[in-house]
Order: sequence, then C-alpha cells, then structure tokens
Amino acid sequence: MEAILERCCGIDVHKSKLTACLLVGKPNGKAEKTIKTFSTTTGDLEALRDWLEAEGCTHAAIESTGVYWRPVFNILEHSLTVILANAREIKNVPGRKTDVKDCEWIADLLRFGLIRASFIPPKPIRELRDLTRYRVKLTQEMGSEKNRVQKVLEDANIKLSSVATDVFGVSGRETLSALLEGESTPEEMAKLAKGKLRKKRWIS
Repeated sequence: MEAILERCCGIDVHKSKLTACLLVGKPNGKAEKTIKTFSTTTGDLEALRDWLEAEGCTHAAIESTGVYWRPVFNILEHSLTVILANAREIKNVPGRKTDVKDCEWIADLLRFGLIRASFIPPKPIRELRDLTRYRVKLTQEMGSEKNRVQKVLEDANIKLSSVATDVFGVSGRETLSALLEGESTPEEMAKLAKGKLRKKRWIS
C-alpha cells in the first residue's frame, strides 16, 4: 500500500502531556520518524505547533480522548489540517501499549489515509454550542432551586402557590421578600398582589 501523505503527525494526548510522532518521507518510500513529548500547557502546545510548522507538516491526527484533545485542536487548527479520530476506529492491536507506540500507530494510519475524520463544527458553532449547553444547565439548576423553595414553603404551611400561579412572578417574589424580612402583616403582604392576583384571596 502506498502512502498518501508526505509529512504528517500522530498525536497521543493525555491530561498533562502528549506524545507526537512526525513522519516525513516520499509516499513511495520509507518515512523518517521523529518523536517528541510535550506538556499540555499553552506554551508547550504552541511549541508543538511551531515545530510542526517548521517541519512543513500538513496533517495531524488526534485521538478523541475525553476533552483533552480540544486545547490541542484549538491551537493547531489554523496551521494545518487536524483530523479527530474516533478512539474505537483506531484502536491499536492488543499487547503492551505505550504513548510512543500509540502515537506511531496513529501517524502510520494517517500517512496511509486510514483514519476517518470525525466532524468538528467551525469555531463559532462550537462556541455557540457550548454557550447553549451552559444555558440549558443553568435553566435546569434554576428549576431545581425553585422546587426547593416550593418545598420549604409547603413544609412551613405557607400556601402561596394556592393563590399565585407563579410563585416567582413579581407578586410572588415581593411576598417572599416580605416573608423573609418578617415584619409585614398578612394584610400588608396581601397588598403586594398585582394584576389579576388582586382579585384572589391573598392571605387569610
């Protein structure tokens, strides 16, 4: 089988370090192999990028291990073609595994075009996706806290939800604040009702 890439790199990424195997050679010949280890700090990742650029590397492949690949991808994506490989599809043969062997295996697969690239959205889409996921998480946490407040009110036999459809609406929040301050009478709190809530029996 003839190789399709002349200068490529396989990268085995872990939490605190990565091992990179650079292969350089004509597609129909034997490739020269260089292996280097870097930490995953920003400075070292930039050093990795500078090294690959200086060597004329055109492609790099990274195994999609957890979230550790992301900083590496973010720094390399503007300098060369970065391929994110599914870990199950490039699994090495059983036996004694080392970081060096893993990066060599990834580099060999990449050189011969045997890695199918996982889809990675453009950076603006990735940032928007992270933002929307965070918003969903905050919304879920807010719902949990509202349920917790409702439970406390029920345990204290405060039937605010019986008269207010939304305990956390304007009227409900003002009533909760008055309850926390502990200085308002039931009649004074009843006057906090606004809109349609005024027509309901507030606090007896």
